[in-house]
Amino acid sequence: MMENKIDFSSRFKLANIFSTIIFIVSLIFITFKGLNYGIDFKGGTLIELRTDTENVEISQIRSSLNSMNLGDVNVKEFGKKGDYLIKIEQKTKNNNNLIPSIKQTLVENLNSEIDFRRVENVGPKISAELLKSGITAISLSLAAMLFYIWIRFEWQFSIGSIIALFHDVIITIGIFSILSFEINLSIIAAVLTIVGYSMNDTVVIYDRIRENLNKYNKLNISEIANISINETLSRTIITSITTLLALMSIYILGGEILRGFSFAMILGVLIGTYSSIFVASPILKYFKVSYKTLEKKEEKIVP
Repeated sequence: MMENKIDFSSRFKLANIFSTIIFIVSLIFITFKGLNYGIDFKGGTLIELRTDTENVEISQIRSSLNSMNLGDVNVKEFGKKGDYLIKIEQKTKNNNNLIPSIKQTLVENLNSEIDFRRVENVGPKISAELLKSGITAISLSLAAMLFYIWIRFEWQFSIGSIIALFHDVIITIGIFSILSFEINLSIIAAVLTIVGYSMNDTVVIYDRIRENLNKYNKLNISEIANISINETLSRTIITSITTLLALMSIYILGGEILRGFSFAMILGVLIGTYSSIFVASPILKYFKVSYKTLEKKEEKIVP
């Protein structure tokens, strides 16, 4: 029998308390503070502009736009000096002259030539449909994962994996709510990727646990979990580190557009790796999974 290098089971209770607190805090922020939806989900206009001088300040651009009564306006530096990203809440239905009037106002107030490098408009109807589609996509992915695990493993494993997935998704979104980071379509894509990554990590550990339940049928589930996690630990660490190296490169060098996506992915990898060990595995202990659990399923399968 393999000697345990790290006694994970002794830390399960403390980890579960920590996870429960963070999960509840995330739910509270999501419920009461809400999410900072981007143009994709809220509707409005996104403008990427470049000035011919580097002396223009964000405050000047913001005050110029506020004078036009456009609604909520968000301005931030984007890329190199002189590049800015403007997000405007769209309140009026007639926007045919909106972009030309914004450009004219900025040129007059800033005394600078303005180049609109990118303009995106999203109507309220389309944004509502995108939000609905995003929630549907996440819900369907969780349901599909639940079905897969239910077929692949016993029901106790299925419940453990889906709880771990909800743990990862809610905490990731909760952190975005706490930090007021923008939620857009790329973040939805990141969450869907996180679901797949976390499930893959959980399945690897679960598969080894089930294998060791047959191999060491006289040990309890805590001892089996320790052995299984230690046996897969090197694979988990190597996979997580290589993934994080790529994501950190995207976060640092990918620019503003990819920053939210890469940040969500970094959170997802860290939380997903943690939950596979300290959330999904302890649940098997609470359900008192043992070698007899596997025997009962085999009895049901045999005609």
